[in-house]
Amino acid sequence: MSHDNHGHSAHAHEHSHEHHHEESFLTKYVFSMDHKVIARQFLITAVIMALVGMVMSTLFRLQLAWPGQKFWLVEFLLGDKWGKDGILDPNMYLALVTIHGTIMVFFLLTGGLSGTFANLLIPYQVGARDMASGFLNMLSFWFFLASSVIMLLSLFVEGGPASAGWTVYPPLSALPQAIPGSGLGMTLWLLSMTIFVVSALLGGLNYIITVFNMRTKGMSMTRLPLTIWAFLITAILGVLSFPVLVSAVVLLLMDRTFGTSFYLSDIYIGGQALEQSGGSPILYQHLFWFLGHPEVYIVLLPALGIASEVIATNARKPIFGYRAMIGSMLAIGFLSFIVWGHHMFITGMNPFLGSVFVFTTLLIAIPSAVKAFNYITTLWKGNLKLTPAMLFAIGLVSTFVTGGVTGIILADSALDVPVHDTYFVVAHFHIVMGLSAVLGMFAGVYHWFPKLFLRQMNKKLGYLHFWTTFISAYGVFFPQHFLGLAGVPRRYYTNTDFPMFDHLVDINILVSIFAFIGAVAQFIFVFNFFYSIFRGPKSEQNPWHSNSLEWTTPMAHTHGNWPGALPVVKRWAYDYSKPGKQLDYVPQTVPLEEGEVDGGAH
Repeated sequence: MSHDNHGHSAHAHEHSHEHHHEESFLTKYVFSMDHKVIARQFLITAVIMALVGMVMSTLFRLQLAWPGQKFWLVEFLLGDKWGKDGILDPNMYLALVTIHGTIMVFFLLTGGLSGTFANLLIPYQVGARDMASGFLNMLSFWFFLASSVIMLLSLFVEGGPASAGWTVYPPLSALPQAIPGSGLGMTLWLLSMTIFVVSALLGGLNYIITVFNMRTKGMSMTRLPLTIWAFLITAILGVLSFPVLVSAVVLLLMDRTFGTSFYLSDIYIGGQALEQSGGSPILYQHLFWFLGHPEVYIVLLPALGIASEVIATNARKPIFGYRAMIGSMLAIGFLSFIVWGHHMFITGMNPFLGSVFVFTTLLIAIPSAVKAFNYITTLWKGNLKLTPAMLFAIGLVSTFVTGGVTGIILADSALDVPVHDTYFVVAHFHIVMGLSAVLGMFAGVYHWFPKLFLRQMNKKLGYLHFWTTFISAYGVFFPQHFLGLAGVPRRYYTNTDFPMFDHLVDINILVSIFAFIGAVAQFIFVFNFFYSIFRGPKSEQNPWHSNSLEWTTPMAHTHGNWPGALPVVKRWAYDYSKPGKQLDYVPQTVPLEEGEVDGGAH
């Protein structure tokens, strides 16, 4: 017996042994080490966090559209202290903007997206029984949950949650006495993010080791689905960049509590000079954005990987330029580490250094364009199946291109300076990063719902969800470009104090109305999601006629994924509509015929 087979039968024995032990509710659903359960835990936590973040944006959009007007919802949700007489308190406004950004970037798009789909798909698609370390994987989720809870708890402390913007620049974040949100709320923000990074590192190391070491027989690197390449590169980016954020946070905590002055220069508060001096808040910006720019791709790459899989499956065509896609993801990953300075063009940076960052930032447009081109070429003349997942994936390509175009403007220092910190920037990053990643995440949920919960979601509600989300999202963010070009600054409590913005009031109202429609649309999804978990029609084994390995496992959640031996891979994952084949898909386990060429090999 070969070592491999021996390993399989040993595992099968362990597996059958497991059946003799009744798993309790706690070990099966709460402290589970099964990658599928952990994926579901990440997803449900992220959905709840996203709802909190969305309600926050609804509150501050009310203030921006109708400043100073009374809304019962504001008082109902925030109470007398922060929403007295239905009017949003200015300090709470800034806190809501801060926590909305933090939740959406870290808890929905980073933890929610990677945590859900890397956990679900890596063992399935590489043909492994689970992650390399189930225990560390479980810890990764529990750290994620703990950091989510701490972030939510910060909403209830005296002084309110952190309110220095999601980037928490010093001195607002370094001086507890600066504003109400600089006190305990800020400390909890820093604690939450440190725990979040621990979760991200545990998850990331597990993903990398699983992809490199636990691929089944025949699964070479050039036969991996693009989702796995995307998760792998994302995990590497996270492992390299998140520790830098932790170092920035540790120095910030020292400034806050031990009287050091890494980020504090000469500062006067209430006419009194503070003791700290000699530091520079610019140092914090360098450290933050060294993480911050890879973070854009930590969020985007998993969504792009999901789109590759969904588009190829539903276009019934091989993905165009498989190797170019891998190359472009590697190039994006590398370049994302040498572009952070473009966030700091107005910090007094040496113009020569600025021009270097302009050059490297513009370079990143090339691999991004390759990806967009390859998606469009894959769609071209495909036999398109417009499932809700496919619509969301196509929507992602649309926002990725739209947001990328405005990125070229912001990459150029001469063009960036006039629109810096205006709504132009808000519109750009919401479209290219926030919206694209969210659309990718929705595509993933609709596509892999059968693997997550063994049932199907309601298609009609899915279409309704897509169209209302897609139209309202453009309704929110497209007009914001014009607000930015007119000079309207972001994060201001009200713009009506500045007469030069009076003619833009109607645009702000329009943006807010679309934001409310978009928010309502998400409740359609939430209803469909939770209803389908319990009442959706049961799914067949391979409902989309897909090639990748996850669809070869039985429609039952058993630990170990495959009841017998692990599958053996014979071809790449994108053999759709191959000439001479009876069916328009060929699973990866079907052997190559004589003279047949493996798609991933060229």
